[in-house]
Amino acid sequence: MAILNKRASGVLMHISSLPGNTGIGTLGKSAFDFVDYLSEAGQTYWQILPICPTGYGDSPYQSFSTYAGNPYFIDFDELVKDGYLNYSDFELISWGSNESVVDYGLLYQKRKTVFKIVQKNFFKKVPKDYNEFCDENSFWLDDYAVFMSIKDSFGGVALSKWNDDLRLRKAEAVDAFTASHKEEIAYYKMLQYFFFRQWNRLKKYANSKEIKIIGDLPIYVSADSVDVWASPDNFALDSALRPVEVAGCPPDGFSATGQLWGNPVYNWEHLKSTGYEWWKRRLEKTLKIYDVIRIDHFRGFEAYYCIPADAETAQNGVWRPGPGMDLFTVAGLQDKPIIAEDLGFLTDGVRELLKATGFPGMKVLEFAFDSRDENDYLPKNYTENSVVYTGTHDNDTILGWSHTAPNADVENALKYFEIDNKSALVRAMMNAAMESKSNTCILTMQDILGKDSDARMNIPSTLGGNWQWRATETELAAADWKWLKQTTEEYGRLSKK
Repeated sequence: MAILNKRASGVLMHISSLPGNTGIGTLGKSAFDFVDYLSEAGQTYWQILPICPTGYGDSPYQSFSTYAGNPYFIDFDELVKDGYLNYSDFELISWGSNESVVDYGLLYQKRKTVFKIVQKNFFKKVPKDYNEFCDENSFWLDDYAVFMSIKDSFGGVALSKWNDDLRLRKAEAVDAFTASHKEEIAYYKMLQYFFFRQWNRLKKYANSKEIKIIGDLPIYVSADSVDVWASPDNFALDSALRPVEVAGCPPDGFSATGQLWGNPVYNWEHLKSTGYEWWKRRLEKTLKIYDVIRIDHFRGFEAYYCIPADAETAQNGVWRPGPGMDLFTVAGLQDKPIIAEDLGFLTDGVRELLKATGFPGMKVLEFAFDSRDENDYLPKNYTENSVVYTGTHDNDTILGWSHTAPNADVENALKYFEIDNKSALVRAMMNAAMESKSNTCILTMQDILGKDSDARMNIPSTLGGNWQWRATETELAAADWKWLKQTTEEYGRLSKK
């Protein structure tokens, strides 16, 4: 926790949003260049979104595995350097006509063609550390590789649509499948080897530049995931492994019907009986991958909203008690570098749980000017033990917000900052975040670039058109890094390298 107790700042920019010539940001040169930009601007943190494989809707919060890395982020140039590809294997592939947008459909269709070439070369001469990697990660990797191979054999359909024998993990059926699909299973293990080989290179480089990586841990897992398939007792499922209740948020001022996420909720009674072993292992592994983790939807540990699985909206859900402090005590998470995403409907119980853990909570400046009610998101209400954002991946950019937010909210912001120009809100809000008492300040790359709503990462409760924004090399090179460094220094957040 000590690293979150000093004044510092960083930038939120997902791997997928980095520039590059293969359709999506990767763990290659652009990622290393971004570390250099952050270092030269005196930043301490690079915050990213979940790095796990994306499923239906392309959301990193709906993944096939809580442990696996996203194969889309594997860099082809690095594979060329390592001798597993030739440039001729991929340089003529079209990844889309717009370098500022990720086309996930093209990635899905064309990446596998390239990876199959890699597989042929890889197993001609297996690296010495490959078997060691597989052994160290066998507790999740074996099930993941089988799960993905079965999924492919069914044409990519969700777990709920598999045949009974494989969906219910009947030993004879799984053993027979494993024996007859060794090559397909090895393919998925190989991809994870390459992902974490490249990830570890990048993280080592970032840390050498004294840049710490803040990762994101979604509280829930996807119903279509190896986590559900391999550990069904941890979730509220029926005998066919289908959710009885799913997660979401109740109706509020932002959504009259609430948010229906569709993730299965936890069977906390069972998890407690195991000493929260599944959660302990998950948190331990995540803390090894990142320097700091942000736990998404922290309030769900105090109480969580459950919606009938067959419901079409989130209107008729109920609140159920979560594990509370018991989970964090048993898991030994005191003094760990964890940020709690404590946004949304908060109660005294949530506030007490946050205080008991000692984790810093989050403050979002775009919420500070809500004309409907009073809130504690104005900078004057911040405490040092908090992390301030102008907005998160679920918010519009500042410039976009100035155009799309209710007029009364925007007017409140203009009055607060004593300005009359909406475009001036971008710098004003970033400066206010930097100046605030919060020990940690995270700005989004979109706001540093002054981007409008077309650079928004996600609109909650919508499907399609999300998670697509990318920066170009030209934009990153032209970003006002000098201003960022000066502002960081002015407000006492400059990293002393």
